[in-house]
Amino acid sequence: MPTTYETLRADIITAMKARDAATTTALRTADAAIKRAAMDANKEIDEALTVATLRKAVKNLADAKAEFAAGGRADLVAANEAEIKVLEKYLPKGLEGAQLEALIAAAIAETGAASKKDMGKVIGALKKRPEAALIDFGAVSKLVQAKLP
Repeated sequence: MPTTYETLRADIITAMKARDAATTTALRTADAAIKRAAMDANKEIDEALTVATLRKAVKNLADAKAEFAAGGRADLVAANEAEIKVLEKYLPKGLEGAQLEALIAAAIAETGAASKKDMGKVIGALKKRPEAALIDFGAVSKLVQAKLP
């Protein structure tokens, strides 16, 4: 089974052959960001680096989309939404609902967190878990705050 990066590289060629300019640009930008991240970290391109870089790109695009919406630029909002959809195909599905709640409850019990002051310990415990790559810590932060008194 090819890695996410190999799939992305193959899809760049497919998009180029189909003359799909928007998809080609989005994928080439992601490819360049992955290569830059590998060079900056001075390590080979692996699955973790690829997923982390793509998550960062999607987050940046979402932030930019919010700014464009606030500025009334519907054309740029639509372009960012399209780019986000293209990149999200390469990201693993995150943990949702009951699984996430169970992980949070286990982390709270494991750390002995009793108040919102202990939130950092809970987030730290979650980041050490093997499922950390699938967790959206922005959403988790709100859930942990709601669970701690």
